[in-house]
Amino acid sequence: MSLLGGILNSLNRFWVNAAAPILLNICMIIALIFFRGDSEVETAVTQAIAVTVSGALQLLWLMWACHRAGASLKLALPRLTPDVKLMLALIAPAAIGQGAIQFNLLISTSLAARFLPEGSVSWLYYADRLNQLPLGLIGIAIGTAILPALSRQIAGADSKAASDTQNRAVELALFFAMPATAALIVSAIPIVHGIFEHGAFTAADTRGTAAVLMAFSAGVPAYVLIKVLTPGFYARSDTKTPLRLALWSMLVNLIGNLILIWPLAHIGVGVATGISAWVNVALLWFTLRKRGHIAVDARLKQKAWRIVLAAALMGVALFFGNEIIEDQLGTGLWRRIAVLSVLVSAGGAVYALAILLFGAYRIQELKSLFRRRAASPAANISE
Repeated sequence: MSLLGGILNSLNRFWVNAAAPILLNICMIIALIFFRGDSEVETAVTQAIAVTVSGALQLLWLMWACHRAGASLKLALPRLTPDVKLMLALIAPAAIGQGAIQFNLLISTSLAARFLPEGSVSWLYYADRLNQLPLGLIGIAIGTAILPALSRQIAGADSKAASDTQNRAVELALFFAMPATAALIVSAIPIVHGIFEHGAFTAADTRGTAAVLMAFSAGVPAYVLIKVLTPGFYARSDTKTPLRLALWSMLVNLIGNLILIWPLAHIGVGVATGISAWVNVALLWFTLRKRGHIAVDARLKQKAWRIVLAAALMGVALFFGNEIIEDQLGTGLWRRIAVLSVLVSAGGAVYALAILLFGAYRIQELKSLFRRRAASPAANISE
């Protein structure tokens, strides 16, 4: 699946690979509703089977998509050609470097399980599920889309175009990440309450999860920017530098956890994770700038602070919105969904108006940003 997905991405067919995990969700939901067992163990087994079934379905989905794209593959005995050796040499550090955030969370969870009270690990898990949402929707999507464009521009010795592409990618990342950050920090309690608080999940669990989510969310722009800046190295066949910088951020995360976990408990774990992400961003940015591979252009300077202001204004609106919906979240599932949808929609409307008010974008620019075109996402970013 990874191989076929990479082929499709290189052909600018991003949506096919991005849509594949939907099959995983569908299979797990069907198994949970129709095939769950009488015990928790049996239910867990059916979920595991659903994962395997979904893997086969995703593979078939991508094989069909590659065939439609004219990229049918044939099985052959592997040979260690120079190209294969180069690929293997690039893959190992890239895999470790891309997993830095997950490694940091593993370290944090292990420390929480060892030193914090019962329930802390669950709070970290639930908070991370929400924290990962903007990373998957924004960071991974933009990072995946710009890599083919960057690779072509760098191969063509067009360094200015490559720098422009990364500037636009950073701009786009901030445009989407900043309101997500504001929402997850300001409205952490109603979001966690509306989604999770039922059954064995108590009000105390909501407060614990929301506290971690607020700490995690301070690093959301950093998590997204890591995915946007890393292709600047990968496009130049440099996978070792991001790995080295990621290892430094992991060390910062470990030290931060050891310092903060006792005075701040589970909140300290989230704070340490966020700090380590920002350290990683700083190291990636300054390394790219030192090598002359990126420079902040006038457009990014002009728009970045306006985007931050618009997100801050949205955060103020959500703060007052939280009080309005507070009494509505203890009702049934559909009422919760409706109330949270109204809150999110209102926050989005305030953000859009603030974007126009502060002059971050004009209406025509926003239309262009969201308009579906025949061109690839990478081409839209480079514009």
